[in-house]
This record gives sequence, C-alpha cells and structure tokens, in this order.
Amino acid sequence: MGWAQLWWIWIGAALVLLALEMLAPVYILLGFAVGALAVGLALLAGFQAGLPWLLLICAAVSLLAWVALRRGTGLRKGQTRIVTRDINED
Repeated sequence: MGWAQLWWIWIGAALVLLALEMLAPVYILLGFAVGALAVGLALLAGFQAGLPWLLLICAAVSLLAWVALRRGTGLRKGQTRIVTRDINED
C-alpha cells in the first residue's frame, strides 16, 4: 500500500486545507478540502483504487462542492450592486 492509499493522509490534507480556508476565505480551498475528505472517508470505508483514480474522485467532488458553494453564497439572480456616487466626491 502506497502513501496515496492511506486514509489519514487525505483527511489530514483536508484539515490543512480547512485551516488555510479560515486564513484566506475564498471558498476555493473549501471545495478541495471537501474532495480530500471524501476520498479519505472512502479509503477508510475500504475503497481501493490507484492514485490516478483517487485524484480524479477528489477533483470531481471538489468541483461539485465548489459549484454548490458558489450557488449558495454567490449573487442571486437579479441582485446587483449599483454605485451611483463615488466616495471621493465630497
């Protein structure tokens, strides 16, 4: 068993990404953390695959998590911010 098939490495990577997300809240690292956590939990449950498949699963789950986060936290349809006055004009 190689290092890529160890569940605790993937969950550790997810925790590191979550900590980095708290330092720089951009919602990108959170998606990667969800993907790494999903792979770690799958390996813990007994899923066996090679590194390319694990990376593909991590990328797919990360993309789905990013889309869900974007949909949940992004601008709503018809919601725009219109600036009518410059703050430096006084």
